[in-house]
Amino acid sequence: MPSPRPTRARFIPSASLQPLAAAVLLALLSATAQAQQAQQAAAPEPADGLKLDAVVVTGTSSAKSKMRSSVAISTIESEGVAAVTAASSADLLRGVPGIRAEASGGESNANVAVRGIPVSAGGARYIQFQEDGLPVLQFGDIAFATPDTWMRADAGFERLEVVRGGSAALLATGAPGGILNFISKTGLEPGGSLQLTKGLDYDHTRLDFGYGGRLAPKTRFFIGGFYRAGDGGRKGADGTENGGQVRANVTFELEGKSFVRFSLKHLDDHSPSFMPTPVKYVNGNIQEIPGLDPRRAAFYDAAWPLDNTLTANNGRATSNIRDGLSAKSDAFGAEVDLDAGGGFRLQNKFSWSKNSGRFIGIFPGDDVSAAPAGTTLATGPDAGAAYTGNKFTAVIFNTQVDKAGLMANDLKFSREFDLGGGGKLSAVAGLYTSVQQLDLTWNFNQYSLSAQQDGARVLNVPGVVNGAPGFGGCCSNTQDSKYTTNAPYVVLNLESGALSADIGLRRDNQKASGAYYQSNAGLAYDLTQPNAIDYEFGRTSYSLGGNYALSKDLSVFARYSDGAAYNADRITFFNNPDLVNGKSPTIPTNKVKQAEVGIKIRGGGMSLFATLFHAKTDEVNVDVTTVPIVARENSYRSNGLELEGSARLGVFNVIGGLTYTKASQADGRAPKRQAKVVYQLTPTANIGDALTVGVGIVGTTKSQDDGPTGPLTITLPAYTVVNAFASYALNDRVTLSLAANNLLNELAYTESNDGRGAARAYTGRTVKASLRYSF
Repeated sequence: MPSPRPTRARFIPSASLQPLAAAVLLALLSATAQAQQAQQAAAPEPADGLKLDAVVVTGTSSAKSKMRSSVAISTIESEGVAAVTAASSADLLRGVPGIRAEASGGESNANVAVRGIPVSAGGARYIQFQEDGLPVLQFGDIAFATPDTWMRADAGFERLEVVRGGSAALLATGAPGGILNFISKTGLEPGGSLQLTKGLDYDHTRLDFGYGGRLAPKTRFFIGGFYRAGDGGRKGADGTENGGQVRANVTFELEGKSFVRFSLKHLDDHSPSFMPTPVKYVNGNIQEIPGLDPRRAAFYDAAWPLDNTLTANNGRATSNIRDGLSAKSDAFGAEVDLDAGGGFRLQNKFSWSKNSGRFIGIFPGDDVSAAPAGTTLATGPDAGAAYTGNKFTAVIFNTQVDKAGLMANDLKFSREFDLGGGGKLSAVAGLYTSVQQLDLTWNFNQYSLSAQQDGARVLNVPGVVNGAPGFGGCCSNTQDSKYTTNAPYVVLNLESGALSADIGLRRDNQKASGAYYQSNAGLAYDLTQPNAIDYEFGRTSYSLGGNYALSKDLSVFARYSDGAAYNADRITFFNNPDLVNGKSPTIPTNKVKQAEVGIKIRGGGMSLFATLFHAKTDEVNVDVTTVPIVARENSYRSNGLELEGSARLGVFNVIGGLTYTKASQADGRAPKRQAKVVYQLTPTANIGDALTVGVGIVGTTKSQDDGPTGPLTITLPAYTVVNAFASYALNDRVTLSLAANNLLNELAYTESNDGRGAARAYTGRTVKASLRYSF
């Protein structure tokens, strides 16, 4: 077919049009979007902004439409406003009902939670980040090495499918809360695009490219990527953002629906990691310190010396603090979908990745105070000059990740059985295997820093040694380990008239091996005394659900599931070594049981997806002061309602969502950072055939977080972040776009800290423009 070309078409949003932060992943992410819009302009799609007839492949053992699926699932497509304005992979998630994504830390290292299940550790303990159906990492909460570290949504990104709860416990190891599956373009839509983006009020330059099509009648390909440089929206991180990614795949189509696909990815990127900024706590409320704006502060531009750190073999190494968070990944994937004969179908997905990097973040180690007499500037051309302003201790979180590679394979056989009368039963048997490497070394050195938002300086403070281990030398740790998972599973799917139902079991078997060391003084490890990692355990998860179509425009569904999330480094460092060396009778697991009922309805230019949910979470924490070791459970409960809807009226279109969550922990209080209401709203207007304008709104009610005086003593205020966007087709090939993130410069706090006055907030207003050429 001829290469589709964009025209001056109306922009018709889909469920992907969730309100998100502005314009880092720009319109290149939709190399084919304008062509699709042209088709829509010629033949308007049905009045279903949520695309309930779209087939989804995530969290299901057989592909089904949203309308017939018994799970709560949302889709963010690359041509949607959400995708072209999001600031990071995790930022895409802020517009999905039920998902709480704290994407205020920059490109990576986001905290992600779902349905009131707690963020008791950083990262995404209960959720699995996937690329094309396989995990990026086996564990979502590895300290300083979260899955989004090695993920970038770029021109090769077609859509994001998000499953909350439901069958995630059955079809993914360690992901009872949900699955976030980033699905790649494969060249089905021929054509390409090239786009240049420039920051208008901050330092940002980005080039995106993508191209795909046919190499032969039954062979197609796609290649795409990006390169960018800048400061991430904060002047104190000038030059820290630097790097890019290239991805490619080729698909060989066989008879019928069979195919073989190979894929490659290369990532080499540096970005700032925005840590909490010094603040004051007054009667449980957060107050800014004059001259330190949490929306703008970043301290990478101080004239830092090289950070001298302890290596795993007791050597010394230096690193540049200005490098920020670095991520390198080389990955290979293969997928096979074949008719195996005799009515059987064989499907296999394989991925191998070599991941490494370094996390460097600048964290406030104490409260801001006046510099004592005798304080001088430590670096720069005026080193030695007296300094009389305010100062604080900056602790450098410097973690070298030598290995975080993952080999994963998901093999499954399926067969359909005709039950007569139009009914059919599908049986699926699968085996998931993975090997997760984890080789990392922590170092926390401290430096005295001037309390200045712009141009902070390293100081010589009497009695304080710059570069000495921070926090009393607590946190020099190193671990070299391997986690092997084998998980057989079976699923039965029934299709009988208006009824779709499924039931399945999964048995996760995990074996861990390796060793770790800790140095309380932060000066050397006792390499003759390794702490062994040597244990194995198993757990069974299950899920069952059903969907009933009352009509083609109205369905109801229900599901119950029981699953668990597992631990890696979270149960090694700072714990009794006997916990992981094979002596403990209990290996901590984090159990989640969920029930949900929902309705999907459309008509009259509107569509609605509503889900009532209940989640019970039992986390196991270990008391290392007792002999024998005692495992204690912390329990959490949550009930709530997810709403996702869309409406059209003439040139106006609205996509929105709201999640109400009533969650409690053992003492009856809501878990930290859990707001009762989180909402999203994206109204757009198509003005003529060339211009689309709109705003994206994301908001939350207040919540509580930990502070120096105890748990849940600090109030995180309610906030509403407004993003704005406009796109104009100059001709059938060239599109000019303008996007503003946090247009009203809202001070939106996402977390406080329990050891000192420090809080993290979303970056303030940033505006950028992009010019895209499609071919």
